[in-house]
Amino acid sequence: MAFVRSLLGLIAAIAALLVASGSGGLDPRGPTLLRLEIEARGNVDILLHTAEAPKTTAHIAALVERGFYNGQRFFKVVTSPRPYLVQTGDPASRDATKLDDPTMGTGGSGTKVPYESSGFSNVMGAVGLSTPPNDRNGGDSQFYILLDNAKFLDGSYTVFGKVQSGMDVVKSIRKGDKIVAARIVRS
Repeated sequence: MAFVRSLLGLIAAIAALLVASGSGGLDPRGPTLLRLEIEARGNVDILLHTAEAPKTTAHIAALVERGFYNGQRFFKVVTSPRPYLVQTGDPASRDATKLDDPTMGTGGSGTKVPYESSGFSNVMGAVGLSTPPNDRNGGDSQFYILLDNAKFLDGSYTVFGKVQSGMDVVKSIRKGDKIVAARIVRS
């Protein structure tokens, strides 16, 4: 009986270490993609930087796997005066009538993820974890995809991915476009 208790304790300790390390079960040695199917636009494949931003990618992957992003809309699209970004991840965006509500962009899953210095820059196609103003440790479920280089954002937001295919789709996204399905694809 003592052996079983010790074994269970060891298993619990290993599980706690995995959670604390932020690995969330993602294998940092192999490529992991986040695939977004955008209604009437096409697919976007994002290579997740699992080794460089393990807590962020594990959190986003867990949300994807429970269907958190399905049906959400891009609530922020900034293309003027020059291309800048598209943003999603607020669950209230599922209701298209609320996209112009002043509280849009404040919602999330309820779990904060601390800033991770991934070593990747905010260049065109970079995917970063959005945060409340002046709180780089307050990221949750919202993320942006850059339409152009924005290196002035470096050091303020965790860059946790990069568009591998579908940048033409990203550039065609308009405010209100819906994510039909988000999936994690492991190679």
